[in-house]
Amino acid sequence: MRKTFTTCPACNGALYVSEYTCSKCGTVIRGKFEMDEFLQLSEDQLLFLKVFIKNKGNLSEIQKEFDISYPTARNRLEEIIRRMGFEVQENPEKTESQKILEMLEKKEITSKQAMEMLRQLKEKEEVIS
Repeated sequence: MRKTFTTCPACNGALYVSEYTCSKCGTVIRGKFEMDEFLQLSEDQLLFLKVFIKNKGNLSEIQKEFDISYPTARNRLEEIIRRMGFEVQENPEKTESQKILEMLEKKEITSKQAMEMLRQLKEKEEVIS
């Protein structure tokens, strides 16, 4: 059995289920049924959710399993949250280390530069405390 279509292959409009058939007795139920939010997720998003559940929501473990950065794992989760119709709470202020890691992920800096920036940040934090 293949995954349910969620959009029309001709015009990309939203589809709905109009018929259910019992595999045992053949009873047919017709109507206009809304699709569950999970059916609207892509194959990749469903796989991500399965791994998310398996790892009890630990994004660090998901990051290792998919070999992706932590910000990428977080972004994929937020994409799923939005696709399911929920609002994503934006972090009001990113930490300096998060900004450095995002710069590294975007290849704006090298890993050597990131390590040096993180070392300087740690030194600065130690002086403050």
